[in-house]
Amino acid sequence: MPRPVPWIPAVLYGAVLAGGLYYAVTGPGFDVRTAGFAALLCALGVLDGRTWRVPVGGVFALRAALLCAVAALDVSGLSRVLFVLVPFLGFFAFGPGVGVALGAGCVVLLAGGFTVWVPGWAVRAEYISDLLMFALGVVLALAMAAVAVREQRARGQLEGTLAEVAQLSAARERNRLAREIHDSLGHHLTAIGIQLEKAEAFAALDPAASAQAVSHARWSANRALDEVRASVRTLGPESESEPVGLSRALAGLVHHLDGGTRRISLDVSGTERRPLLVLYRAAQEGLTNACRHSGATEIGVTVRYDEAGARLCVTDNGGGLGGAEEGFGLTGLRERVRLAEGTVDVSSSERGTVLVVGVPW
Repeated sequence: MPRPVPWIPAVLYGAVLAGGLYYAVTGPGFDVRTAGFAALLCALGVLDGRTWRVPVGGVFALRAALLCAVAALDVSGLSRVLFVLVPFLGFFAFGPGVGVALGAGCVVLLAGGFTVWVPGWAVRAEYISDLLMFALGVVLALAMAAVAVREQRARGQLEGTLAEVAQLSAARERNRLAREIHDSLGHHLTAIGIQLEKAEAFAALDPAASAQAVSHARWSANRALDEVRASVRTLGPESESEPVGLSRALAGLVHHLDGGTRRISLDVSGTERRPLLVLYRAAQEGLTNACRHSGATEIGVTVRYDEAGARLCVTDNGGGLGGAEEGFGLTGLRERVRLAEGTVDVSSSERGTVLVVGVPW
């Protein structure tokens, strides 16, 4: 529910109180009636200055009763201006329709009061002027209330939008970190598992090959730790953690996965213009799936650079991805490539899998 502008009633209370006290001091003098007038105005200020845990209608009725009591005790007649607060506050409490109806009712009541207590007021300029000024004050009060309500609603919508943007940004950052963990850490854990299997298989037959496999596993573990630290340290755009040279980074990936019963080839042609993290992650995803899911023995990684951009192709002769094609890895890869304005194509069957990723410069 919109809240009234707090300073408007306070200003009116202060102005009427100052005017009434000045009139009392310079005219009939300060008496019990004037004291009651001042006390009730202070009570109105306290009522409007706090939030009460009572129904809105109850607070509004109490305020209206206090306004009538102030008007009855006011010998100066200035307090009638306070009745513009009735439609103003009613606008916030009950809506614009009730506010307008209360404003019209206050104007009618003032005219009726003049008719009852001031004979011939309709031909006296001062009373006609008072009625017109009061009606104008009601119109201005309703207009101010409408502006305040629109402003509060717009502020609420803006705050809601900002909160939604913050939530979306947080969700996007969580997804990015999840992709980083899956693509980098998941790949290196796969590589470590492969190298340790190789070391175990060659432990008795070829100690040198077994030791080399353990060294490769250690390298993958250190590399995974470095990438996790980099992700936590930067928490920034993906470009901040791009490898220096895609070709060199891919050569490292192939070197530490190749061997044993699995052969991995790398073919790069063209001129690399800048490092492309999205292709590096695509190669990680393709190699990880080929090693982990398909049981491939022959894997080929091809990179082509041209004037338009770069194209990566990872092929294998395994049994296909199965349900892995719908997993988090390829879903995250598609999102990465989409943000880079590239394309992804994955085809998988019992004869193997082909992953093709194209990214513009």
